[in-house]
Amino acid sequence: MAAGEQAGGEYTEEDASPIRKIIAKRMSESKRNAPHFYLSVDTDMAPCISFRSKRNDEGERKISYNDLIMKAVAVCLRKHPDCNVSYDEDKIRYYKAVNISLAVSVEGGLLTPTVTDCDKKSLETIHDESAALVEKARNRKLRPRDWMGGTFTITNLGMFGIEEFIAILNPPQAMILAVGAIRDVPVVNDGGIEAGKRMKMVLSCDHRAVDGAQGALFLSELKTVLEDPAAYLIDSDR
Repeated sequence: MAAGEQAGGEYTEEDASPIRKIIAKRMSESKRNAPHFYLSVDTDMAPCISFRSKRNDEGERKISYNDLIMKAVAVCLRKHPDCNVSYDEDKIRYYKAVNISLAVSVEGGLLTPTVTDCDKKSLETIHDESAALVEKARNRKLRPRDWMGGTFTITNLGMFGIEEFIAILNPPQAMILAVGAIRDVPVVNDGGIEAGKRMKMVLSCDHRAVDGAQGALFLSELKTVLEDPAAYLIDSDR
């Protein structure tokens, strides 16, 4: 660690870690090469809260809100394959698999392990696999196959109380979803004011591969699924 002094006062500095250098390179390339646009929506999470509570009361394994969001995203990507894409050298690449990457904060940086075939897995399976990957990421035990092949990324800062933020695309993926905290807010229902549970989501899109209408339709569909989880989040291997 080196020390120095400049107009702003004294400072110390050290070489960036290898993981921080990779993050800096990838994020700089993403912002430079991919023309980002952003869409946001405020979602009624009361149905998800009720659905999760009932599911956890009935089952031996517990699911999280992140598991619900992952499954909902997978359902929507399967319905909208034109969003499960990337842009590469003047070609649009359409992915057959729905593989969801999770942004995981680790000491010195960020890793994005991937749960494969999320559209084909139950909420409990998604929970088990994502929990195992998060633990491996934080213990620096991820293998290359654990982070390769992602087609969409979810980053959630709700646990820190962050209500809304914008994420940079995880190349070569064309979409990343930034998820905020579930908030207690007053809402209007049938002309009256009542307590509500709301969660903001911001979708970042690569305009080379996805247009505004496509992104808006996807995000609107995601809101619909989360606001009626019992109707859409059907398990395939429970």
